[in-house]
Amino acid sequence: MEGKTKACAVLSLHRFRTKKLSGEIMGNEFECKRLQGESCEPGKSHTERRAATFDGETVADRRAFLQGAAASAAALALPNWTRAAAGPAAPADEMDGIRAEIEKRHDEAVQRLQHWIQQPSIAAENRGMNEGCELTMHMLHDAGFEQVTKVPTDGQPGIFATLDAGAPRTVGLYFMYDVKQADPAEWTSPPFDAALVDKTGLGKVLVGRGAVNQKGPEATFLAALHAMRGAGKKLPVNFVFVAEGEEEIGSPHFPQVVRKPEVAAALKKCTSVFMPYAAQGLSGEVTMTLGAKGVVELELVSSGARWGRGPKKDLHSSNKARVDSPAWHLVEALVTLVSPDGNDPVIEGFAAKARPLSETDKKMIAEAARRLSEADAKKQMGVDHWVHDVSWQESLEMLCSRPTVNIEGLVGGYTGPGGKTILPGRAVAKIDMRLVPDMTAAEALAALKAHLAKKGFGDIEVNMSGGYDPTSTPADSSIIRASTAVYKKNGIDPVLLPRLAGSWPGYVFTGDPLHLPAGHFGMGHGNGAHAPDEYYLIESKNPKVAGMDDAVRSHVEFLYEVARTA
Repeated sequence: MEGKTKACAVLSLHRFRTKKLSGEIMGNEFECKRLQGESCEPGKSHTERRAATFDGETVADRRAFLQGAAASAAALALPNWTRAAAGPAAPADEMDGIRAEIEKRHDEAVQRLQHWIQQPSIAAENRGMNEGCELTMHMLHDAGFEQVTKVPTDGQPGIFATLDAGAPRTVGLYFMYDVKQADPAEWTSPPFDAALVDKTGLGKVLVGRGAVNQKGPEATFLAALHAMRGAGKKLPVNFVFVAEGEEEIGSPHFPQVVRKPEVAAALKKCTSVFMPYAAQGLSGEVTMTLGAKGVVELELVSSGARWGRGPKKDLHSSNKARVDSPAWHLVEALVTLVSPDGNDPVIEGFAAKARPLSETDKKMIAEAARRLSEADAKKQMGVDHWVHDVSWQESLEMLCSRPTVNIEGLVGGYTGPGGKTILPGRAVAKIDMRLVPDMTAAEALAALKAHLAKKGFGDIEVNMSGGYDPTSTPADSSIIRASTAVYKKNGIDPVLLPRLAGSWPGYVFTGDPLHLPAGHFGMGHGNGAHAPDEYYLIESKNPKVAGMDDAVRSHVEFLYEVARTA
């Protein structure tokens, strides 16, 4: 970092991170307030690039949902065992050398991330996928992985890699190299330019598709490996790496990667699996979860050709007087899936096995409702009411425990400017269904098909594009305890949730046959996943929120903590 004031911030944060904790929350809160009051303004940027002004948060999306609706809506007190005092995750002299290397390699790390984002890799469009896979493999080689192999699947290829540091403990590492679609017309900066811009009140951010979901956090982790090697430090753990290029379309072929005999054998040697993450919200808070909902992504297609009624192709709309409408047929089918207000799934058998919240879960959520502001949560989400006008506490319980049936989009006929008087021959609904523990994607899909047939809509095509089962990880697992310890050492009292209301394919690790604890870790901040102007924080003006360098450091500390956590 450059400048005297920047050095002040680094020194202050370093004193805070290495200070021995007494285990009392008041001590942490006092130190946080002291640091927030210091006058330490950011100095000159490491990366000399033209910066544009970028005001305001992007629309709510999956990551905002997780960091905003979930973090601010369902925080809870950590169990007593997480409050125990602990020493530094790594010797101070080793961290000093690594920290210097992180600073030295700042520009290199940012440019690596920019180059990665500038290569589109969109599975939904089959765009740039082979190039994206090859680039990711090249980055792994550069970071020190000895064996890096492309794994063919029935869809986009996966990646399998290993790094043997001669350490006694091996951990699994999950990456995704695909990103969501992006419409350049909706962005203030082209989505694949990876531009660095100044975001008011936050600092310098990198704007681009995949910036926070997930290339930013993943590139940050790779920067940690580069910094440790550059400092001449031996990695404290070995790695088994797996990646996919279809996470954004529901991971339909990722099990084929994990279940390859050589990959499965390597993963069995792991103590846990983690995914790099930008876990901090705008106030520096961190959300941790003990699992995630499962998901089924599909489309329902109503067509005159399959139905045997209505037109096989678009007709003039005057014929509606005498010809059935596939579009209305689809609407009628959709109406049968949920209660009249659209909020409660009524598919027979769909949620029959849904596991209710435990008493422990309910106590956690009750504490969250007591501690947090319902008004702030609604403001951040841009909503005025919860479904059925339930209480704040009940809304949090529903967030964590409720299976859902959601319409992502409806497409049929003409949707361009002006009117076009046609009777469409085909209509499509994009649907996602969220699943809670003890439900499975296969059973949910079967229930939907049986329901449609029973209600007289057996002609409607049900095309599942991806999905997977829910996942759960014990609160006392090594991955959760190591994550908690590092956050606490950085002055952050993390939020702990029973499960993520969103989804990730962690079930392939936590379920049969591996039964490994799995979760996310990482400091840093970003927003806008799946939305325009997605960003990842590079240089932070807020001392409570880590920029990229401090996020890199957090991964180094995490690896040392994982190595020593039984």
